[in-house]
Amino acid sequence: MDNTNRTTISQFVLLGISTHPEEQIPLFLLFLLMYAINISGNFAIIMLIVSSPRLHTPMYIFLSNLALADICFTSTTIPKMLQNIFSSTKTISYMGCLAQTYFFICLAAMENFLLAVMAYDRYVAICHPLRYPMILTKVLCAQMVVMCHVLSHLHALLHTLLMGRLTFCADNRIPHFFCDLYPLMKISCSSTHLNTLVIHTEGVIIINGALVFIIASYACIISAVLSIPSVRGKWRVFSTCGSHLTVVAIFYGTLTWVYFRPLSSYSVAKGRIVTVMYTVVTPMLNPFIYSLRNSDIKGAFRKWMRRIYTSFFG
Repeated sequence: MDNTNRTTISQFVLLGISTHPEEQIPLFLLFLLMYAINISGNFAIIMLIVSSPRLHTPMYIFLSNLALADICFTSTTIPKMLQNIFSSTKTISYMGCLAQTYFFICLAAMENFLLAVMAYDRYVAICHPLRYPMILTKVLCAQMVVMCHVLSHLHALLHTLLMGRLTFCADNRIPHFFCDLYPLMKISCSSTHLNTLVIHTEGVIIINGALVFIIASYACIISAVLSIPSVRGKWRVFSTCGSHLTVVAIFYGTLTWVYFRPLSSYSVAKGRIVTVMYTVVTPMLNPFIYSLRNSDIKGAFRKWMRRIYTSFFG
């Protein structure tokens, strides 16, 4: 392939989830609805936590950061996808594609780290309840949140720089609804060996390292809960962890299925459907998962609604 063909790609074409014209409007309405639920639900969680002094605790500080990450995570991909559904060109610039890749990886990693931090919060709260205020101080919480941000940006920078070194030839069509790593590597006409190696080493350490930390935290939690004599007491403690475990299972299950497999066995058709689970569905469900069984959130929501009703109707 000559050098001219290697340097002509200045933009990519995002083919989206489906290329069938009759499916475009239903897909637009479905994703617009999920995006609206995600934004409103996570924004409501943030507002409840900020406006309720009772919720100014480490667990809810981490939850508000997770809600903010969810809003930004879906906003990285969904608005462009919705725009492209009715676009005749469906294009994204080369730099725009790299920027989308960067923020997508960064925010996915941030969710990964925040879920690990939240597991540690549950471990301290259940296994060391009397020392909880002394261990998880405001300073430590702030340091943990900052560390989540720093590590996420470094992780994203590494993979984006490696993506920037790839060359692309005649085919600039990405069979996906955003600039994901594997679909971009599939259409590259240069060697992707280093990219794959880093995904399967550094990526595994980052993602699976956090997952192992979560599993270890819950192993300690289960050990502590089993020592509680009453069944009701065990259930009450476990109920505080159920929402977090549900999010962990969905997030890590889909993430592992998509990325931690050989590039040769990656199926774009299956990959983009599974990707929807952790890029759109999980962030949309998080506010419901964390609030429906959480008495503090429900209590704060009722107070918030009463204040709104009183301010409007006296």
